[in-house]
Amino acid sequence: MKLKNKIHLYSSLLFAVLLILTNVGIYFLFDRMSVNSEIGKAETEAAAIAEGIRQNADKIPVRDLLRAYVPADGMLRIVAQTGAAGYPPVTSSTQSELSKREVFYSPVKIKQAIEYTGEKYALVSLPVIWNDGSVVNVQLVRSLRETTDNMSVLRIVLIVVTALTLIPVVVSGRLLGNLITQPVVNMTRTMKEIRESGRFKRLKLNVDAKDELAEMGRTFNRMIELLESNFEKQEQFASNASHELKTPLTVIESYANLLKRKGLERPDLFAESVDAIHSEAIRMREMTEQLLLLAGSRNHWNRNPEALNLENLATEAADAFHKAYRRDVHVEAETPAHVVCDKSLLRQLLFIFLDNARKYSVEPIVVTVGSSGASAWIRIADRGIGIPKDDLPKVFDRFYRVDQARSRQAGGFGLGLSLAKEIADAIGADVELDSLEGVGTTATIGLPSAR
Repeated sequence: MKLKNKIHLYSSLLFAVLLILTNVGIYFLFDRMSVNSEIGKAETEAAAIAEGIRQNADKIPVRDLLRAYVPADGMLRIVAQTGAAGYPPVTSSTQSELSKREVFYSPVKIKQAIEYTGEKYALVSLPVIWNDGSVVNVQLVRSLRETTDNMSVLRIVLIVVTALTLIPVVVSGRLLGNLITQPVVNMTRTMKEIRESGRFKRLKLNVDAKDELAEMGRTFNRMIELLESNFEKQEQFASNASHELKTPLTVIESYANLLKRKGLERPDLFAESVDAIHSEAIRMREMTEQLLLLAGSRNHWNRNPEALNLENLATEAADAFHKAYRRDVHVEAETPAHVVCDKSLLRQLLFIFLDNARKYSVEPIVVTVGSSGASAWIRIADRGIGIPKDDLPKVFDRFYRVDQARSRQAGGFGLGLSLAKEIADAIGADVELDSLEGVGTTATIGLPSAR
């Protein structure tokens, strides 16, 4: 059974049961109240009749008194202490059958509803001290036909009302089922369309909705965005890897073949081939590492923010860079600069710009740190070949190289700045490049200043 049908069935059934139980409770409560009210009226009437008969029994024959006080729809009689009727019972013209009812005597007052010959009656029996000192029962029996008729009408009304109310209950159950399951249906339809078309799609959502179903839809769309991003990254990785690894693999294969043919005969050729293979292997490893970083989602990168002094971080990076490449890197602090950021990612970002400065310049590299208000920065400046103005917007694209002639020898793979942009987005940093061709390039890493 479909979910919406289950919701429809269970909600309609629940509402119907609650409605029926409520109406049944109302019916029996009203019936009890009506009967108790009639019994109370009969009790009051019986007390008045008993007092009137007792006071006038010496003046008027008791038989006549009974006829005078008999209710229009009941019976009146006096029962002696022996349990025998002291006087013949008197009934109304419509209730003559009551005279045949069994006679009983009770030393205490009785008031209750009874059923006789299929009809309900209110019975009241009052012990009364008679004029001769004996105790007798004055018993009044009144028909509850009017109350029974009213309850029959009420029963019909409640049945009709219940039946009419069940119609909107059933309709609302269907609407409720559709309302709850519609987002699920839309989600299922969207997933089927994605599977059949191979294109990622998103749910159309009401931006003002704040309920759990709307949140589920937004979560689904965020999941689709993540899947689409990862899918694009995997496609890019496969395309980039197949494109970029082709050249170093060809070089390695060529030199390996050359070694097989002439390597043992010519030592100079052997050394050249080994150096070339080693160099290409290193380039392949570095490029593969960068490709894998770019292929991964930065949402899954491990980030451990901590308080950092930018001057200390820049000094440590400059020292490590100098030891690795024997290049002079000067660190200058304009003002104290403190941030809260992941140290390893920020250090990696700084190394990417230092490495670019090393590749495209020969003079010392200058790193400047500072802060102003809510912002802090690190600037890496070199006096190298610079970047043409038209090329600046493209330098963050993958595999884009400004100097195609130098790219294979010293210009890298065209992945460094693309990776730098990914890292900057992951840690919430802004990256800007300012360059003049033939003068040099300045890279600025901007971060929120720590309070």
